[in-house]
Amino acid sequence: MDILSGLNPQQQQAVLAGMGPVLVLAGPGSGKTRVLTQRIAYLIAALGVHPYSILAVTFTNKAAREMESRVQRLLGEPQTRGLMMGTFHSICARILRRESQQLPFNSNFVIYDTDDQLALVRKALEELNLDEKRYRPASIHTTISYAKNELHFPDDFPVQDYRTEIVSRVYRRYQELLLTNNALDFDDLLLWAVYLFDQFPSIKEKYARLFEHVLVDEFQDTNQAQYALVHHLSAFHRNLFVVGDIDQSIYRWRGADYHNVIRFEHDFPDAQVILLEQNYRSTQAILDVAMAVIEPHPHRIPKKLFTSRGSGELVQLLETADDREEAQFVVETIAKMLQEKSAKAGDFAIMYRTNAQSRLLEEEFLHHGLRYRLVGAQRFYGRREIKDLLAYLRLVHNPADELSLVRALNTPPRGIGNKTFIGLKTYAQKYKLSVGEALLSLKTDGKSAVSPDFPQRAVTAVARFGDLLADWRAQLDKIPPLQLLDLILHDIDYRTYIDDGSAEGEDRWENVLELRRIAAEFQAPGLEAFLERVALVSDQDTIVEGNDAPTLLTLHAAKGLEFPIVFIVGLNDGTLPHSRSLDDFEAMHEERRLFYVGITRAKEKLFLVYSQTRSAFGYSEPAIRSRFLEDIPTRLLQERVSANAQNGYGYNRPKDSWSSTAPQSSAAIIQSHFAPGNRVRHPKWGEGLVLNSALRDDDEILDIFFESVGLKRVAASLAKLEILSDNK
Repeated sequence: MDILSGLNPQQQQAVLAGMGPVLVLAGPGSGKTRVLTQRIAYLIAALGVHPYSILAVTFTNKAAREMESRVQRLLGEPQTRGLMMGTFHSICARILRRESQQLPFNSNFVIYDTDDQLALVRKALEELNLDEKRYRPASIHTTISYAKNELHFPDDFPVQDYRTEIVSRVYRRYQELLLTNNALDFDDLLLWAVYLFDQFPSIKEKYARLFEHVLVDEFQDTNQAQYALVHHLSAFHRNLFVVGDIDQSIYRWRGADYHNVIRFEHDFPDAQVILLEQNYRSTQAILDVAMAVIEPHPHRIPKKLFTSRGSGELVQLLETADDREEAQFVVETIAKMLQEKSAKAGDFAIMYRTNAQSRLLEEEFLHHGLRYRLVGAQRFYGRREIKDLLAYLRLVHNPADELSLVRALNTPPRGIGNKTFIGLKTYAQKYKLSVGEALLSLKTDGKSAVSPDFPQRAVTAVARFGDLLADWRAQLDKIPPLQLLDLILHDIDYRTYIDDGSAEGEDRWENVLELRRIAAEFQAPGLEAFLERVALVSDQDTIVEGNDAPTLLTLHAAKGLEFPIVFIVGLNDGTLPHSRSLDDFEAMHEERRLFYVGITRAKEKLFLVYSQTRSAFGYSEPAIRSRFLEDIPTRLLQERVSANAQNGYGYNRPKDSWSSTAPQSSAAIIQSHFAPGNRVRHPKWGEGLVLNSALRDDDEILDIFFESVGLKRVAASLAKLEILSDNK
């Protein structure tokens, strides 16, 4: 067996690196997994290191299994017995069970999942008489998690203001409840392991002596606790072999800190630093674009990515009129390539910054009758927050819809338990009503007929919701779906419930805003039509588990994957980079790294797409193309502009253009009612001047300059404009 077979010179240098600390900076697609596995095989087969003296740490169980199977294929299963390989959390759990006699919990501790942890935070809040609505459990839990990753126990939790003082109290009680239940959360596994090594030097020395070699994958994604762990475990032999790349650190919101790569060089000044620059995945054209995007990032160690796969096609940069046309371009391009049989369905990936962006893509795939699969998220209409709000709207439309009632009744929580719901059903059966009708019949003033088996306290809780439902139904034929949805959002304070201040909470709220945009397309009376459209889309069996369909996924979910053909959409400032990063130096650089990771997932073809306008709150607003695109030299791109965008506010005017090949609607021809020069009045934005008018998608699309808010792009059917003068 030749362990070095097939390795390039840089990979061989890494595998054969001598004793002591080693930092391998592995560019994307450079074969780092192969280097790690063959390094382990080399230690065992060539240097005679016992497998039980080797610790290999990864971030996912899948990666650990893959590495283990590769080593076994190289050496055979018997020679690898005793090798400790796994995630940080699984390895720490093993150590804590062995050493539990030194810790305030027993070896048979349980590990609470996220739902368990949130339930415990809620219990702590209740015991401390703190209002859950004011101190949101998910937000408090996120702060506690961050504190643990920074190695803070309740006693040394930094209190800086009133909120952190509250969190400190909740954290203390939360931790007490964990120990009372002989339970740990995920962060505890790291926290208690570091505590063990800090407080008991003999135990630290035992494990540091045991593990002669410590190897760590994805080192740029470690947090402070994980860095401390590997520092402890490699303290005796100092044979710490880490593989990472600052350029691919994209999990800051999880606590990952790419500065650990810099700390490693500071803490181990004698470390060997080896660059893996040969890429086995992408063409040189794609790599050149990737390097142009990542080059402005500070703190990185420069790498010159190269490949033997040839130059390949230029990366295509497309400007569309709006985000709907953006989705249309992607799906039509895929459909054309499938028709020409120049690619297979599983070759394609469409990547975007936020989950909400999938909705237009999903609808476009359905329109073309093409299957797709969604990675790392549910379909748009299958997401929790969307299902919650659709349940409310269906219930307003049809109070007999019991499934929707069950979902809406306690979302957000109203203290209406299963026993109360059974009482409501019993009451409904007694008076021969549907459950929804029974709900509407109850009165908070106590005048309704009440079954003796249905306590007054429960009646009051349910009746309050019934009053809300009655108010919404009274508006059903008076206001359009968007206003009804806004009324519901306001009355139930849904944003407070769904947006806990975390990145996930903001993503959930963005999904709600996307639903508002869909609702804005239907005018009163339009709820029935709106619900019918949603039902037809969401009932489609479009998600496939195999690899025989285009893949839709966020850029975060794309890490570690590769595809022959990649589309990255939504390349506008405010989308990528995301709006919440614009005033945050570190967050902005992570957005850059995220774009870089997306680019380097492509093997053969890469399409970068942005639009002149993006929709928000039912209206289209002018959008600026992503600042990251300005870092790419034009010689590396084939730039095109869609035919619809030619008359808009684009940034590039290349000779090539693209126009939709989608079948035209059979609806009646729409006539133009506005012209450049018209002065108009909008009910919200006041007076404005029409700059441009174009017929598109069975509507008249207007570019209007309003004195109050500036330039807006609106659909005439939605904008409720009044013509003040034709200005002719």
